[in-house]
Amino acid sequence: MKKFASALVILVLLAGIVLAQRGFRGGGRGFRRYHEENRTPREIPQNGNETPAWTNAPGFEKDVFTFVRMKRASAPYRYSGGPWDTDTPDSDLNLSFRLQQVTSLKVDPDGLFLRLTDEELANHPFIYMVEPGILELNDEEAVALRNYLLNGGFLMLDDFWGEREWEGMAEQMRKVFPTRDFVELPLDHPLYQCVLHIRSKGQVPNVDLGTQSEYDPGHRTWERSDATEVHHRAIFDDKGRMMVIATHNTDNGDGWEWEGDNHYYFEHFSEKIAYPLGINIIFYAMTH
Repeated sequence: MKKFASALVILVLLAGIVLAQRGFRGGGRGFRRYHEENRTPREIPQNGNETPAWTNAPGFEKDVFTFVRMKRASAPYRYSGGPWDTDTPDSDLNLSFRLQQVTSLKVDPDGLFLRLTDEELANHPFIYMVEPGILELNDEEAVALRNYLLNGGFLMLDDFWGEREWEGMAEQMRKVFPTRDFVELPLDHPLYQCVLHIRSKGQVPNVDLGTQSEYDPGHRTWERSDATEVHHRAIFDDKGRMMVIATHNTDNGDGWEWEGDNHYYFEHFSEKIAYPLGINIIFYAMTH
């Protein structure tokens, strides 16, 4: 494991050179897409340059890491937030590409969309939910998520801002774990050291705000006045295993999605914050 981790660090440190080789991307931002009928991000046209595809060894196609995004309902009474497919397909495919490119992980090139009630969920140790501030879980989904997490699964919640969205998410997670609370992760937690050395909880704004921040005297990166501080909070099981991480007041998904849209945004948010954190979280989840 130490040999693998060392090689991984070396490869990731080279990522900046490799990442910069891809062209700038542009195209539609801020629009909402609903892809209930799709099974993978690869089926959906990307916003700009298509992420390269790759193949894994014949016979081992299933023995790989798959970035699984969860389909879910949105609470109709919440005042803000986006749907389950925000930032896809680019975010899912770009992060999957970087994982297989700069680490020793074998990664599914297509990604996957699942629901909490899908039987296949048990085959995947990592799942991702975006915009959980308007998450809405029914009783069946809450039980399914509880069983998944207690049986070794890991959930990442990302891209939600402000106290109302935090409470909206926390209210739904209390259906899953009524007696388990979120705990703020200290920066000396092993998650921040397992691949890249992360020294701070950096804030990734949406691509428009992040691009504009280059010319803002205050370099504002927060989307709301009550969202200036980034939080990484986790839920643990009885043995101390992390089951859930919530990255609050930050938008890692945009960092993965718009990696080539603007050089300033890429350099300050994608390369320095979103990719290192995403890689560390996945590596930690897969090894603990």
